[in-house]
Amino acid sequence: MFEFVPLTDRGRRFREDFLIRLGDANVKGLLRLDGIARFLQDVATDDWNDTGVESSDTWVVRRTSLRLVAGARWPRYLDRVALTTWCGGVGAAWAERRTNVELDGEIVIEAAGLWVPIDPTGYPVRVGESFFEAYGESARERKVSGRIATPSIPEGAKRQPWPLRAADLDVVGHVNNAAVWQAVSEVASPPMTSVSVTHHSSLESDDDVTLVEAPGSLWLLVDDVVRVSAQYSPS
Repeated sequence: MFEFVPLTDRGRRFREDFLIRLGDANVKGLLRLDGIARFLQDVATDDWNDTGVESSDTWVVRRTSLRLVAGARWPRYLDRVALTTWCGGVGAAWAERRTNVELDGEIVIEAAGLWVPIDPTGYPVRVGESFFEAYGESARERKVSGRIATPSIPEGAKRQPWPLRAADLDVVGHVNNAAVWQAVSEVASPPMTSVSVTHHSSLESDDDVTLVEAPGSLWLLVDDVVRVSAQYSPS
């Protein structure tokens, strides 16, 4: 599990506002989980582009965890939320991105993501010096583990097909992270106390995907091999 390290006054930070619109909310008007994932993905992309670092590498997310702050209200349709993101630490070939989601000036959701830089051939590469020039030497101080545990599926878990769509694919040619979170939205409705999604490997356009569900857990399988796993706790 992630440690949700607090924001400090050291190093780079980036802030951006998002208005929760119809495509982000469920039938109860609450911000869907895949809507949060899309905001987190967008603020990460905008932050990286804003650094001005020129690179042919692409950052892909391996794991994202989020939690609702105790006593906080879950965001809903037409709320304007502010996301502040920064580097929470690094490993040899990955970095942790911390993001706070604020509503009416108060932090309501904390998120932490493990991001990996890959080269144009799809292979992971080491975090370069240009990263630390952008995010500050303080980013080196906290070492983050890149270990991804192998999940186990209990007997009797419910299975159903999860068809992929052309709209699920992104510029890398894989099923986009936010599209994967739509599977979580299929079985888990906000408000949530916590959610964690791990990408063990990518989903491809021609994959025959099976969604497997057990209380508090979800897996996406291809040929009985786990590609994505998720754990969640309702509020």
